[in-house]
Amino acid sequence: MTDLDEKEQDHVRATLRYLHNQLGGWTPMSKVLGFTPATLKQATCLRGRSISASMALRVARLIDVSMDDLLAGRHRPGACSKCGHVPSYLPAFVSDFVDESTVVEDAPRPAGGSGLKLVQ
Repeated sequence: MTDLDEKEQDHVRATLRYLHNQLGGWTPMSKVLGFTPATLKQATCLRGRSISASMALRVARLIDVSMDDLLAGRHRPGACSKCGHVPSYLPAFVSDFVDESTVVEDAPRPAGGSGLKLVQ
């Protein structure tokens, strides 16, 4: 059980993956965050270890952003912690970590079904 919801954990996981690439692997990360390389590797897997509040706090301190910004996804990996500027020289994979908004329409379905048919 963790104190963080799934969305918050996803934001920390994205930052951990970014740090893994920037710091050169799990071992350098383990030295600065104080977790074993295996723990960090498992934490970045979606079906792996849950992200603890302690891990999130250590990540936030390392990248010099507030815990709220990290958990809410307002921090973009690679962006300046003070102004939010993302340098143009960052690798393409950084764009994979940008959280896209999801639009959910709460409109009633049209009468007569959705147009889908069951095929046997």
